[in-house]
Amino acid sequence: MRILMIGDVVGRLGRQTLQTYVPQLKNAYQPDVIVVNAENAANNGRGVTKEIVREFRSLGVHCLTLGNHTWGQSEIFDFIEEEEYLVRPANYPEGTPGKGFTTLSTPKGKVTVMNLMGRSFMSPLTLDCPMKSFEKMYKQISAGHYILVDFHAETTSEKQSFAWFVDGKASAVIGTHTHVQTADERILPKGTAYLTDVGMVGPYDGIIGMERELVIRRYLTQLPVRFEVAGGRFQLNAVLLDFDTSTKKARRIQRIRIDEDSPWFR
Repeated sequence: MRILMIGDVVGRLGRQTLQTYVPQLKNAYQPDVIVVNAENAANNGRGVTKEIVREFRSLGVHCLTLGNHTWGQSEIFDFIEEEEYLVRPANYPEGTPGKGFTTLSTPKGKVTVMNLMGRSFMSPLTLDCPMKSFEKMYKQISAGHYILVDFHAETTSEKQSFAWFVDGKASAVIGTHTHVQTADERILPKGTAYLTDVGMVGPYDGIIGMERELVIRRYLTQLPVRFEVAGGRFQLNAVLLDFDTSTKKARRIQRIRIDEDSPWFR
């Protein structure tokens, strides 16, 4: 089983980059499942629209995950319940619209994609414990599923803690949210693939996707500044995961990074 997970898609440039490179990535790596974090995909970098969900699905993306900007576009309340392959963080309080996991059927087996959010430095959100939320979902899943967790969190320590907690239960724990790809990919002792952050898709010369002058101004003045998604050059960050079809444990984890300064070596 091969899964391609693509990092947080940011704004219009992120979507354009995805349109350009998803066909090439599919041709090069032949993934069985493609998962994309879409929580920044709207034009202003906050949330996702129904049109964008359809756009990504038409590219061959099997599942879209979200995060702290889940509710960034008000229209999401009109469609989140009906989108089978759109998942929001499962540790939102009980009764929150949407779902925290979904299961994909493939010729090589069933893949369950979970979305969870960290609690460290993610205020003012009040979230349930992600570890306990995982355990609750895990009990609902039949044996023999591949389980991919998008863990949307700020700190490395919380992401690592979660990964060690689910080692041997989840097939992979891939971090999102910080928009900067880390170089700490590994397979934990009981077979769970781990990467602290997969990175982002979108502006390369901004600051985590936003216009850099606006971000710098905020630091200089300490005054409120309305951030805008940057333009210009692009980047795409992703991770390729291979799993044993009998044990559902990870066999290989490979980071992918494409930008104008980093040629794509397949």
